[in-house]
Amino acid sequence: MSHPYAVVVADLLLVEDDETIGGALSTSLRTHGHTVVWRHGGKAALQDAERRSFDLVVLDLGLPDLDGVEVCRRLRAVQPGCVIVVLTARTDEMDVVVGLEAGADDYLTKPVGLAVLHARLRAHLRRGAPAAPLAPTTAIGDLVVDTARRRVTVGDREVSLRAKEFELLARLAAEPGIAIPRATLMADVWDANWFGSTKTLDVHVAALRRKLAEYADGARLPRIVTLRGHGYRLEMR
Repeated sequence: MSHPYAVVVADLLLVEDDETIGGALSTSLRTHGHTVVWRHGGKAALQDAERRSFDLVVLDLGLPDLDGVEVCRRLRAVQPGCVIVVLTARTDEMDVVVGLEAGADDYLTKPVGLAVLHARLRAHLRRGAPAAPLAPTTAIGDLVVDTARRRVTVGDREVSLRAKEFELLARLAAEPGIAIPRATLMADVWDANWFGSTKTLDVHVAALRRKLAEYADGARLPRIVTLRGHGYRLEMR
């Protein structure tokens, strides 16, 4: 019987070399109704990821055989649609940025309470509707965001975006020229009950800027403006 608080029963990959921590996490995740594959090293985890699909990966960065950041990059390449949550003792802000830019969707530092961990996993696994309905297609200059087909194009070229990058751009494009608070973006793109660091928002914005810049030559594209202490705004240059 699944745990009463489990919103989604998911296939999880746990990558943790510490026996005590891994055992506790594996048991707790299974108690919440999830299927869990526990691997102690990066190589074994990557082999599993190449053979089968996972909904979510909980990844420690301090692994005995491969650097966790490299494992994160390779997991993202193998399973682009999978949620990757880094769980590590590394607390330096640069480590957080590097982990998120390697493809992680979230970054939690040890020690973390099981209740907090499960709340964050539920937030990532939940597939609720956005707070406000988005237009099927939005065009801003030469940028077209098609929410029905989940496609972003510039002219006849399609922009390759990860799931959260697309959802963030679609949310900004829904109200062009409007200043949208950080809390609103986190609630609409990630989860209404999100709590903790919002660094992931900044990293996803940076990734969007880099990807859109690749299509800027000769195209009329909007820019994402940072509003310090408030949030972001999508506007034409």
